[in-house]
Amino acid sequence: MKICVIGLGLLGGSFALGVRNTLDDVEIIGVDKNPEHSQKALELGIIDKIMTMEDAVPQATIAVIATPVNIIEYQLPFVLDLISPMGVVIDLGSTKGNICKAAEDHPKRARYVATHPIAGTENSGPESAFKGLFRNKTMIICDREKSDPIAYQFIKSIFKDLDMQVSYMDSVEHDKHIAYVSHLSHISSFALGATVLDMEKSEKSIFAMAGSGFSSTVRLAKSSPAMWAPIFEQNAENISEALGSYIEHLKSFKEIIDNKDMEKSTQVMNRVNDIRRVLKGIDIKS
Repeated sequence: MKICVIGLGLLGGSFALGVRNTLDDVEIIGVDKNPEHSQKALELGIIDKIMTMEDAVPQATIAVIATPVNIIEYQLPFVLDLISPMGVVIDLGSTKGNICKAAEDHPKRARYVATHPIAGTENSGPESAFKGLFRNKTMIICDREKSDPIAYQFIKSIFKDLDMQVSYMDSVEHDKHIAYVSHLSHISSFALGATVLDMEKSEKSIFAMAGSGFSSTVRLAKSSPAMWAPIFEQNAENISEALGSYIEHLKSFKEIIDNKDMEKSTQVMNRVNDIRRVLKGIDIKS
C-alpha cells in the first residue's frame, strides 16, 4: 500500500509513523513545501521518499492532507483531481464545514472521507511526530453518507488499527461543538499567556512563582500560530459565540470576586466540578 502524506508536521508525521507501525508492506510518500521538513522527515524514517503532489497522489492508495485548514480547503479539490478512481483522500483538519464545502460538488466527492483526529500536542514540525499520538484517541468522521461506503469502511479500519475510537458527526455540528471543547481552550490559553507576559514586563519574578497549574493551563499557548490562526478564521462564527458565553461567565466570576462572596464562589465551583462526571460518562459510538 502506498500512502501519500501532504504536510509532514505533528499530525501528518504521527499518522505516517502510526500506520507504519500497524500495517504491513506500506510505503509512505512525503509531500511538503518546506524542503527542510521533507528532509528531516526522511532522516527520521517518517517517510520513505519525497515527491511532488502531482507525482505522489495518483499512485497513492490513501492521500492524507495534514496542512493548515485554510490550505486544506484549497488543496482538497486538486488532490481529488489527482487521486486514482480507487484511491481515497482524507484530511486531518480541526474544522470541517468549509473543507467539506470545498469538495461538495467535486465529481470524486465519494472518494473523500472527512476526518478529524482529536489528538495533538503543543509541538509542531516533523521532530514532534510520534507513532502513539493517535492511540486511544477519538477520530471523528463527518458527513459519512457522502463518502463511498467501501472507502469509508476502509478508512475506519485504518483508524481502528491505530487503536482509535470512531465517532460520527455532521460537519456543521462538528464545527459548532469543537469551538467549545477545543478552540476555546486554545484561545483561553493564548489569552492567559498574553496576560502574564504583560505583567512580566514589570514583575520580573512572576515566572518563578509559576507552578504546575499555570504550566498545564498555558501549555496550549505554545501551539503553532501557523496552524491555529487559520482555524480561528475558518470557525470564527462558532468561536465568537463560544467566546461570548465564556466572557459572560468570566464577568460573573469577577463580580463574585469583587464582592468577596465565598459562598457563591463555592456554589459555582461545586456545580462545575460535575464536569468530571460528564467527561467520564461520554459514550463514543463506534
